[in-house]
Amino acid sequence: MTIWRDLDGAETTPRSERAAVTVGVFDGVHRGHQHVLAATRAAAADGASVVAVTFEPHPLEVLTPDRTPKRLTTVERRIDLLHAHGADEVRVLAFDQHMSAWTPEEFIQRVLADELRSSAVVVGENFRFGSRAAGDVDLLRRAGAESGFTVEGLALDGGAEPFSSTLVRAHVATGHLPEAAVILGRPHEVSGEVVEGDRRGRSLGFPTANIPVDDVYAVPPDGVYAGRVDIGAEVLAAAISVGTNPTFGGRDRRVESYIIDRPAEGGLDLYGKQIRVELVRWLRGMDVFDTVDALVAQMHEDVADTRTVLAELG
Repeated sequence: MTIWRDLDGAETTPRSERAAVTVGVFDGVHRGHQHVLAATRAAAADGASVVAVTFEPHPLEVLTPDRTPKRLTTVERRIDLLHAHGADEVRVLAFDQHMSAWTPEEFIQRVLADELRSSAVVVGENFRFGSRAAGDVDLLRRAGAESGFTVEGLALDGGAEPFSSTLVRAHVATGHLPEAAVILGRPHEVSGEVVEGDRRGRSLGFPTANIPVDDVYAVPPDGVYAGRVDIGAEVLAAAISVGTNPTFGGRDRRVESYIIDRPAEGGLDLYGKQIRVELVRWLRGMDVFDTVDALVAQMHEDVADTRTVLAELG
């Protein structure tokens, strides 16, 4: 991952070959972003590389911190997804107050012309850039004609309600995960390092892989979900609890994944490892049970429901 702290004295050197470039925050790398990446690939004449330029942190985190949206992925996952959907290179611009003051013309000259030697630039038709978002596709097209690169502003994908990261966040916030998955082209996921919990699930026969909820990221409402856990080597079916474990008076909000049909005791040690939890469908709310036996009976039902949901989805 290359992060430009400043283009003067950057860690990377300007490209020696021309590139087809797309620019955006790309949070979630949803199907609209994937459409732009595919068009950038198509615009890469004569085998030119495809470069995706993104920003870290989210520009709103710098400009209007009180309006910072929940993130859909980590920056590392965003980079992986951009590569998976067509980018040969991902350049991460370290967005700060200094960069926020760049004029549109300065951004074009420093990033698109001098650094990347763009032969083509592909963005969404609503793309805005530069100080006070003064730059648009028309300005970019005029500058491209002078600097020797073509510009394509794509109509937003998704029909009457275009695909957007904002719409994904809204669906996740209300627990409408299948709707979020339609836009993303995959289930919404939460990632993190597995931490040691209360080990109560183990004593109940349902050991879980626990990751703390980070308020920076989009997490659905408390409840039980059918899903999967990506542990790197494989993706495993799981019944997933999001919440504080109210039956036992818990306070810390966590994502607790019971991996179905996991290996025998000791066969799956995930403590300290990074996992991705795919949240596929809401099963039920977060209930408080009068007895442990009632909770265990419900957990067996949750596992059965998870199997049914995942079987339906294939």
